[in-house]
Amino acid sequence: MIRMRDLLRDTLVIEDISASDRNGVISEFAELLRSAGLVGDKDEIVRLLVDRETLGSTGVGDGVAIPHGKVPGLQEMIVSFGRSRKGVDFESMDGKPAYLFFLLLVPPNNPGEHLKMLARISRILKNPALREQLRSAHDGREIRQMIIEEDSKYPQP
Repeated sequence: MIRMRDLLRDTLVIEDISASDRNGVISEFAELLRSAGLVGDKDEIVRLLVDRETLGSTGVGDGVAIPHGKVPGLQEMIVSFGRSRKGVDFESMDGKPAYLFFLLLVPPNNPGEHLKMLARISRILKNPALREQLRSAHDGREIRQMIIEEDSKYPQP
């Protein structure tokens, strides 16, 4: 299992998501990954993630959403994080807006790692104090450091 410090780079943190709807958030993440050279076709990533949302919202509640999907041709897992100061209707289970987003893209041939990382992200964001700290953090580096510190509290599976 790869830890957050191995996957979440400073350049993959969106300090202030500007989008005001779910598809806009997904598009903002896809553009970040395209500009970072991690994915080739932004529109394909958007389509894949929007299609995944039709199966059921990845808005898990408590102000958190974890959009994720399997990307054909992807060689390794990609993790990105974003924060919205305004909140976005992500059709979350609790009906409340999402402020904190983890985006997870994985190769289609390793479902076990995909599920382990989803569980790890969920565990990290179960901490209400951390969620509040992430919402008020000054910048992306501080956000990343908080996530890495919380992740380090949990043993490797």
